[in-house]
Amino acid sequence: MFYAGLIVDYLKTYMKTRLTYRADFALEVLTDLAYQFVSLAMIFVMFMHTEEIGGWSREEIVFIYGYFMIPYGIFQCFFNFYGFTERYIVKGEMDRVLTRPAYNLVQLSLENLDPSSLFGALTGAVIMGAAWSRLGLGFHVADVPALAVMVVGSVMIYAGIYVALTAVSFFTDAPTGILPLLYNIQNYGRYPANIYNAPVRILLTWVLPFAFVGFYPAGYFLDKEAMRGMALLTPAVGAVFFTMGVLVWNFGVRRYRGAGS
Repeated sequence: MFYAGLIVDYLKTYMKTRLTYRADFALEVLTDLAYQFVSLAMIFVMFMHTEEIGGWSREEIVFIYGYFMIPYGIFQCFFNFYGFTERYIVKGEMDRVLTRPAYNLVQLSLENLDPSSLFGALTGAVIMGAAWSRLGLGFHVADVPALAVMVVGSVMIYAGIYVALTAVSFFTDAPTGILPLLYNIQNYGRYPANIYNAPVRILLTWVLPFAFVGFYPAGYFLDKEAMRGMALLTPAVGAVFFTMGVLVWNFGVRRYRGAGS
């Protein structure tokens, strides 16, 4: 109840702050959506020159992309740590966070909430639903909880990887580090893994498992029998990577000695 109350209070504060500048809020949402639609348009451009890629049709890849947007939007809402080093390490705001009773990672998540990213997740759901209809996929009641479990697993993968990499800031004062590179690598997860060579597939499946934030779980709903086993691993992979991320974060916090004078 304590943390639930914090979430409500932070959301109220966020909405009061952002709606004071409604035009700025609207432009931010429209900019994010425009970026997503440009990425979607690139898929259509690719299929102007071919009927399939790696055995996958245009509608199937659009379906995968729609799924990819859902966990990514949720992750961006609650784990928006891109400017962590500059704000919390260089400027010393981590000292303030550590003097408060709530768990520090939860505080950071709430301080950097970005609910506008949820519009991207909603757009992904719409795209996925439209592709679902065009593909003529059957719908079962069990698909709803299955989708929820898959999305939670995918969000945990995102969170685990980025929390662990953000924790590197406790050991170095580099302003951005490896995060920009990871933002580029994660986009590989919105395409079928079988279109890449073996080393890239291994990287995207077991090292930086971004294939589990788009390709594999989406394959569960596309009735690709060969992929169902991998898709069902999504929650387990998410739990493992999120646990690892939190452990690395806690280790970094214990090593943190303050901003000094």
